[in-house]
Amino acid sequence: MESFGAPATVYGFRDRRLEALGDLRVLPDEVINTILENLTPRDVSRLACVSSVMYILCNEEPLWMSLCLSRVKGPFQYKGSWKETTLRLENAPHGYEEPCRKQLQFDGFNSIFLYRRFYRCHTTLDGFYLDAGNVERRNDLSLEEFQNEFDGKKPIILSGLVDSWLARRTWSLDHLSQKYGDTAFKISQRSAKKISMKFKDYAEYMQLQHDEDPLYIFDDQFGEAAPDLLKDYDVPHLFQEDLFDVLDGDKRPPFRWLIIGPERSGASWHVDPALTSAWNTLLCGRKRWALYPPGKVPLGVTVHVNEEDGDVNIETPSSLQWWLDFYPLLADEDKPIECTQLPGETIYVPSGWWHCVLNLESTIAVTQNFVNVNNFEFVCLDLAPGYRHKGVCRAGFLALDGNGFEDAETPIPCDKGSLSNFDLERKGKRIKVHQCEDDSTHQNSISSASKFYDLWKQGFSYDIKFLASFLDKERDHYNSPWSPGNCIGQRELREWLSKLWYEKPAIRELIWKGACLAINAGKWLECLEEICAYHDMSSPSDDERLPVGTGSNPVYLMDDRVVKIYIEEGVEASLYSLGTELEFYNLLCKGNSPLKNHIPEVLASGILYLENGDYKVVPWDGKKIPEVIAKGNLLPERYQANDFAFGVWSKKQFEFRKAGLPMHEPIDPAEPINIWPYIITKRCRGKMFAELRDSLSWDDASNLASFLGEQLRNLHLLPHPPFNNIMSSTSYTLEAIPDGSKIPSKLDVLIKTLNKKRKGTSDYVNKWGTSIPRSLVEKVDEYLPDDMAKLLETIEDENDLNNRMDLSWIHSDIMDDNIQMKPCLVKSCLGGTTGDNYLPSNGSKNGWNDIEESESWCPSYILDFSNLSIDDPICDLIPIYLDVFRGNPNLLQKFLESYKLPLGRGSQKFDSGGKLHRLSYRIMCYCILHEENIFGAMSSIWKELKTAKSWEEIELTVWGELNNYKGLT
Repeated sequence: MESFGAPATVYGFRDRRLEALGDLRVLPDEVINTILENLTPRDVSRLACVSSVMYILCNEEPLWMSLCLSRVKGPFQYKGSWKETTLRLENAPHGYEEPCRKQLQFDGFNSIFLYRRFYRCHTTLDGFYLDAGNVERRNDLSLEEFQNEFDGKKPIILSGLVDSWLARRTWSLDHLSQKYGDTAFKISQRSAKKISMKFKDYAEYMQLQHDEDPLYIFDDQFGEAAPDLLKDYDVPHLFQEDLFDVLDGDKRPPFRWLIIGPERSGASWHVDPALTSAWNTLLCGRKRWALYPPGKVPLGVTVHVNEEDGDVNIETPSSLQWWLDFYPLLADEDKPIECTQLPGETIYVPSGWWHCVLNLESTIAVTQNFVNVNNFEFVCLDLAPGYRHKGVCRAGFLALDGNGFEDAETPIPCDKGSLSNFDLERKGKRIKVHQCEDDSTHQNSISSASKFYDLWKQGFSYDIKFLASFLDKERDHYNSPWSPGNCIGQRELREWLSKLWYEKPAIRELIWKGACLAINAGKWLECLEEICAYHDMSSPSDDERLPVGTGSNPVYLMDDRVVKIYIEEGVEASLYSLGTELEFYNLLCKGNSPLKNHIPEVLASGILYLENGDYKVVPWDGKKIPEVIAKGNLLPERYQANDFAFGVWSKKQFEFRKAGLPMHEPIDPAEPINIWPYIITKRCRGKMFAELRDSLSWDDASNLASFLGEQLRNLHLLPHPPFNNIMSSTSYTLEAIPDGSKIPSKLDVLIKTLNKKRKGTSDYVNKWGTSIPRSLVEKVDEYLPDDMAKLLETIEDENDLNNRMDLSWIHSDIMDDNIQMKPCLVKSCLGGTTGDNYLPSNGSKNGWNDIEESESWCPSYILDFSNLSIDDPICDLIPIYLDVFRGNPNLLQKFLESYKLPLGRGSQKFDSGGKLHRLSYRIMCYCILHEENIFGAMSSIWKELKTAKSWEEIELTVWGELNNYKGLT
């Protein structure tokens, strides 16, 4: 490397850095280290040979720890050093080992960055903060005392709660190693990559390691990996209320963790997910805790609040680094609440409190998060969409820009201009408490932090009314982007609130408050009441005022009727959803299709809108366009007075316009338009399949598969409206269909939309996140056809039914909550059995579904046609096979035996036609371009897909059975 100037000397030694690093000498050592962390292990090894300083930088253990953990897949063993472990993972040749086991030594080079890391790696914590701290300690606390004095208010350390636990006597490293040595547990570490280790390997690592931020077991699935561990302890009586209990195990968020770590390990500063509260019981070792009340961000922590989806991310030093580098800088009044937790003690951490934990010795602990009546509203607020309230809950007023204080209900005496000291970019707010890099910045950092602590003391309140004042009332979780950091999904949130409503009637007032925060339930109830008044329906009862189901629109069950308000994806999309649905019902009745016997009867439909502060309703049958739509500039580009203006072909044009837009970019006007289409249908008897899935017999499931095959056949045979070339007149640039194509002209709509999506393939695949092997992302373009017209070019003989490819009506969303089942044989209260006519109706939560026992269940109705479209009929198999059948090939076979229609070319063509002639290939292409994370659903069923080497492997594993289908009528 090139050298500039004469070498300097340091304490009589030549300064090697200038010559050894050349042009890189201008970079701080931490920047060089960051660059090295992004190289491959082999490249870092090569760079170690460049110069003496590079040798030192490239042989640092923390660097090799980072290189190793970024490449680990599955369980691994620590080999005494991170460099050695990495080389083993890289399958380096045996002769690759360094000829000299002892590292080379060089004088003339010093680095405060490397020294601090080395010190943190090798320091011991004997005698580290032996004082008991200032958290109150209590013994024999009653539930009433806990609720009155501490619950939701302040931390407390409790003794005597776990004396009877078997874990208190048996959970030691030796015992756990002997009993669970070959069990793999999840390991926590600084990166987001998921890794695991067998317990015996982890116990060995604990003895050998000298890491500044050691790995530690932090496993939320330990009860599944080692079920006997759950028998060794009980939830203490003070914390047994958990409102997440109503959710099934696979739907509730992670809530319990086994925590094991060596000296120097720990949890860096954080607020627990969804603002839940937590209890943590220590079984051996000692832990040092530091805590701050809500809204008071610790020194050294950077909070990022994303305005678009409300997600909150933090950057924080490791627990040990914070205690060593930042804690000494704090004035006494700014120091955290502290305590040392001893074996057998349980600490309670209230909702919203920041906390940081440092293991002073090797420790074993168990912890659980919970939702109770005292933190329920905070949890609902945190799950609501929007950015400001999330940031305020965690970062206090630091999450607001200069104008944000004006929206607060509580007046705040503060200098608004002081916020300019912090980087507050609106698209990705960064709320900093500056990190201290050298002595010259210490005082400035402390001064800045103190200003905001003073602000916090003066006005911030962790009060639900105060925090809710920062909630964006125009947003609702049905339409707004969902924060990736949320501990629960949108569907699970809706299901949770609905289950609480019916299973916890004693706290309905509280649940209603939470639902108003999380899903804007109060607003939708107003809309429902206006619709009921217009149609002379009774006002909703207490049972009926909360939306039900897990769909993307508010749905209400009203005595013998169902009211659905269309809001999914905005006003324009909602109009197309209802317009298409009404056009479909019109054709269904005209054609006298048997399918109409298995679809809820439409009783009324219309449009609700807000004008000058008052709600108004106009009826709408999907044909003539109401004035409120015309005034809103929402008219399709082409329509005739007698047409269904928002019918399916206009919807296909809308889908084309929407295809290829960046994620979450709305197609609706920027300003909110208060127009909501709605539909009222007859309420079906029975239960949803989702409620019965686990209790159905094989015969019932088989009958369901045959029923779906028959009804999908009826659906796909239903004639669709005449193709009116609506796409050909649009001003949008459309891709041309290749000359000589065998694709009929009415397929142009589908192909042009698919080609538009095809251009954004990387966006579709990247949004799947870690559920897909990253090696396949780069191969997706070569897997898909370069022109989607080729995917549908399967017609050679128009007279051959098996080779005919055509579009049809598709439901596109037949999932477990859109299938209604009725009891076929019911156990009566007299002990006998009755037939279908025994159908009591007393308005229970899902409508005539209070029949708790039945010997057999029959499918009766298919629900929710708001996602109707005209498309390739094979697309309907995606939700049916993955969600309803859960990948069961026998149920798929039953479905196909009843369906009988062709899905493409006959199977005899597959062998000679290449991948374009495989049904499995065609449907896999649709899966890739789907708006939802279809691969996530696949990998939850076929675990081996997470390590798939090719798209063909995924395709044939999931859809290979389709290639045997002949489609004979």
